[in-house]
Amino acid sequence: MKKFENYSANLAVLARANEQDLDNDFILSGIIDKFFLQFELGWKTLKDLLAYEGLDVARTGSPREIIKAAYRCYDSLDEDTWLAMLSQRNNMAHVYDAAAARALVQTILNTYIPAFARLEEELRQRYGQTLNTL
Repeated sequence: MKKFENYSANLAVLARANEQDLDNDFILSGIIDKFFLQFELGWKTLKDLLAYEGLDVARTGSPREIIKAAYRCYDSLDEDTWLAMLSQRNNMAHVYDAAAARALVQTILNTYIPAFARLEEELRQRYGQTLNTL
């Protein structure tokens, strides 16, 4: 599944964010952009996997509905965390405030990257090589 491959590859880059100069506004902006991409890849991967599982909700296209359905299907997915990601993505996409950006980066580092990694691990365990054929 190309989306999952992209999800994993982007996560590998995003997971190195804590090694960067977090006092640099350009770096902060890059981390936030990578987070936005990671979130998009995440919910779209979930959408495809829910379709694979035969769930009708996968046809809606709504990130909120996909997250809620995925919460019922995947043990590692924390619904509140993923809904917070959705909210952050929507709130920060068109507004730049340096203090809010720094706070978001800390949340990305401490909460969101681990949530992405937990989901990646569960999907690898659950689907194994099937991910390569979807």
